Amino acid sequence: MISGIVTSNGHTWKQQRRVANVCLRLLGKGEKRIEHQIEGLAGQLIEMFANTKGQPFDPSLPLINSVFNVVCSLSFGHQFELGDKNFQKLVEATNIIEEKSGGFFHLMFEAVPWLMKRLPGPYQKMLDAAQFILSFARQEVEKHKQHYSQHEPEDFIDYYLLEMEKSKNDSNSTYNEENLLCCLLELFIAGTNTTISSLNWAIVTLANHPEIQEKVHKEIEDVFGPSAPISYRDRKALPYTNAVIHEILRAKYNILIALPRQSTANMKMGNFHIPKGTIIIPDLRSVLLDPEEWETPEEFNPNHFLDTDGNFRFREAFLPFGIGRRICLAENLARLEIFTFLINLLRTFRLQLPEGIKEIDETPIATMVLNVQPYKICAVPHHTPL
Repeated sequence: MISGIVTSNGHTWKQQRRVANVCLRLLGKGEKRIEHQIEGLAGQLIEMFANTKGQPFDPSLPLINSVFNVVCSLSFGHQFELGDKNFQKLVEATNIIEEKSGGFFHLMFEAVPWLMKRLPGPYQKMLDAAQFILSFARQEVEKHKQHYSQHEPEDFIDYYLLEMEKSKNDSNSTYNEENLLCCLLELFIAGTNTTISSLNWAIVTLANHPEIQEKVHKEIEDVFGPSAPISYRDRKALPYTNAVIHEILRAKYNILIALPRQSTANMKMGNFHIPKGTIIIPDLRSVLLDPEEWETPEEFNPNHFLDTDGNFRFREAFLPFGIGRRICLAENLARLEIFTFLINLLRTFRLQLPEGIKEIDETPIATMVLNVQPYKICAVPHHTPL
C-alpha cells in the first residue's frame, strides 16, 4: 500500500518522515548544499527579470521555473531548462492537482475512491496528473538505481535507496520503492505551489506598498551595500526585512484549509468534547487573523513583528506552517527559498506597478492554495550597469 508521509500514520509515517528529515538535514551541508543551488537559481531569476528591460511582465513563469528546480535539485539531483518538454509537463501536472484538490470531486474521491476511479469527469485529470508525476519520478529512480552506489548520496532518491538497502532484511521496514515514489509526489505537490504563491503575494504586496519596499531596500543597502553576498543566516542582521517577510506569510497565508489531523485521545476544548480518533481540520486563519493576537489582523503591518526599538520579535501565533510533530516538513526549505529569492530581487529591482495601474487586485483565487489574481509588474533596476 502506497502511503508516503502526508496520508500515513504510525510506524509507516515515522519511518517516512524520518528519512525525509535526515535527507533535508544532510542536503543542507557541504559544497553542494541546497542553499548554494538556491542562490544559483536566484541569480538566474534576476537575469530573467532583467531581460524584461523594465517593461510590464508576468513574473509567475520565472518564479515557477526557480521553485520547481529547487525541488528537482532536492529530489533528483539536477535541474531542468525552462524549455524542457518533460519539465513543462511536470509543472502542468502539479498545477492540475492543485487546482482540482479541495473541490467537490476531491471530497467525493476521499469518500468513495473505488467509485470515483471508474467515473469519467474532472477528477480523472487529477488522477492522470498524479500518474504522470509518479511515472516521471519512476524514471528518475531507475536512473539512480544504476549509479547511486558509485558516489555519496546527493539527493533524496539517493538517500532513500540507501535506506532501502540498509533495511532490506528488516520485515518491519516500510522503505520501499512505492513509498519512495509517493514521497516524491508529495514533495512536488507540497513543495512548489505554496512557495510560488507566497513569492507572488510578496511581489504583489510590496508593489502595492512601495514605501515598505523602499525601507527593505534601504536596510539591505545600509547593512550589506549593493553587492556583498547575503545568506539565509544573515536575516538576523535585517530585522525590518525579516519582519516584512513574516508579515507576508501571516497576512497573505495561502493554505485555505490545513491537512486533516486525528485526535490521539479523548479531550475537551472549550465546551466541546472531542473523542479519540476524531478527524480534525485545523483553521489556520483562526490564529493568523486572531484579533486577540494581532493589533491589526486584517491589515498588512510589518510592525506586528517589531518591538518598540525596531528589533525583530517572533510571535507565538505565527503558525503558517502548522505546529507539532506534523508541522510542514519543508518549512525550513520554504523559508530559505522565500528569503533568498526575495532578498535578491528587492536588492536588484524596484518592483513597481505598470503605468496607469493604481493597485493590483489582492482578492485571492481559492483552490487548494490561495493564489493571486493574474498580474503584471515592472522590474526597474536600482543601479544602472556601467
